[in-house]
Amino acid sequence: MRKVLFFMPIILLACCCWTSQGEIFTSIGQMTDLVYTEKELVQSLKEYIKAEESKLAAIKSWASKLDALTRVSTSDPEGYLAHPVNAYKLMKRLNSEWSELETLVLQNPSDGFISNMSIHRQYFPDEEDATGAAKALMRLQDTYQLDSEAFSRGKLPGLHTNALLTVDDCFDMGKTAYNDADYYHAVLWLQQSLKQLDAGEEAVISKADILDYLSYSVYQMGDLPRAIELTRRLVAIDPKHDRAGGNLRYFERLLTKQLNEMNQTYQPPSEEPIQLGTYSRPKDHLPERETYEALCRGEGLQMNEARRSRLFCRYQDGKRNPRLLLKPMKEEDEWDSPHIVRYLEVLSHEEIEKIKELAKPRLARATVRDPKTGVLTTANYRVSKSAWLEAEDDVVIQRVNQRIEDITGLTVDTAELLQVANYGVGGQYEPHFDFSRRPFDSNLKVDGNRLATFLNYKDEPDAFKRLGTGNRVATFLNYMSDVAAGGATVFPDFGAAIWPRKGTAVFWYNLFRSGEGDYRTRHAACPVLVGSKWVSNKWIHERGQEFRRPCGLTEVD
Repeated sequence: MRKVLFFMPIILLACCCWTSQGEIFTSIGQMTDLVYTEKELVQSLKEYIKAEESKLAAIKSWASKLDALTRVSTSDPEGYLAHPVNAYKLMKRLNSEWSELETLVLQNPSDGFISNMSIHRQYFPDEEDATGAAKALMRLQDTYQLDSEAFSRGKLPGLHTNALLTVDDCFDMGKTAYNDADYYHAVLWLQQSLKQLDAGEEAVISKADILDYLSYSVYQMGDLPRAIELTRRLVAIDPKHDRAGGNLRYFERLLTKQLNEMNQTYQPPSEEPIQLGTYSRPKDHLPERETYEALCRGEGLQMNEARRSRLFCRYQDGKRNPRLLLKPMKEEDEWDSPHIVRYLEVLSHEEIEKIKELAKPRLARATVRDPKTGVLTTANYRVSKSAWLEAEDDVVIQRVNQRIEDITGLTVDTAELLQVANYGVGGQYEPHFDFSRRPFDSNLKVDGNRLATFLNYKDEPDAFKRLGTGNRVATFLNYMSDVAAGGATVFPDFGAAIWPRKGTAVFWYNLFRSGEGDYRTRHAACPVLVGSKWVSNKWIHERGQEFRRPCGLTEVD
């Protein structure tokens, strides 16, 4: 039965992948359309069931009538046919009525449902989406230090829902990690699957299959005693298992060899269940991973009383800009050095909805520039979809662009288009710089600068050379939604975290007045734990700012 359930979805994917939209999981905004698609399919399924029931009821009626009739006719065939009416009706039934019944039986009420499925199938998620969504849950698990039990039972910070994961769901999560050679997460999810099965929860997957994958994953994590114990459980359940016996003998020999080499005695495995923290998470490419994730959780913030005393709020009129004189912007300091400010009530609800309306049809997987080739490509460390909006698209975009220029005092004539981004399941953008790290940047010696990071990127080509507008001097980031949990903008270098607030915007300079990059501005968009995060940003470039933001007296002014 397991094989039937396993292979049917693969056949469906094979039929639909060529028309799939792809990477649906990277945008909550686009995933909402799938909710309505599924509702329509459920309604179509109900109509199909109703048609099948109606067809079956008609066939049952025929069967009941003919059963009663044949009981009478077969009790005395000659006496029955002696009546001319009975003889006529027998000829008629066999000539036409049974043909009508045959036609009824051959009718296929599923045609409408299959047709509806075929129409919607081109918009279905593909295997990449399913894998991406699974990895997104693992990313959330890591960042916010959530164990598999919390996810399985729908217990997220500040949220308790009926969104539960079954034994089979947890097994599929573990198998996704296993197939990616990610044994750390494989162990966590396969253990949760086994725990729920042992608790009596029904499942399609067998305990032997779970133990098979779990024991090998535990072995890959270097825990031989526990791998042996799990494999023994597997052998007890299925003595004829293809691999279990061989694996057990191999594990036992390996453990004996290790103990002899280390002159140690055998210690039975811990009776404590495998959980978050049992095994160390493997290191990855990101040097500031721990700092970044701690800030996402609201830990390790470097805000103190001395720094807080240097932060103020004020009204900003853009140096007496006529459009801001009667209604100046409310400005709040978020950080002192580098200076990061937040503006309140930058976008109205109506403007936000219009921007989202314009962006939704254009959303595509967000890309990053490869530091070696300079070519735009997708990356696992940036999970979102984005769209670019021009001033000509709508008067709202013109108005927003003008507002950004009025507030910052910088021209947006040489800025990039307004980029709108929507973050999907576990959507994030790991630590990055907004500006291009050029080979001729100096090795700046200012508080908080990371020379090692600079050296890692020193061979990156000038990403904006073809634009002819210079580097990205500043970033203006609009928050277009509140986020229930997660989704902060964090700066690992100096320990700041800025939380999304709908309608507000944050602004900072990426370059010193000299044009040198401020490496302290390396920042990240934390994974969205609960909710949908919409932002729009304007990257303002150097050209045209010569008299609006003139050079300072030193390299780091």
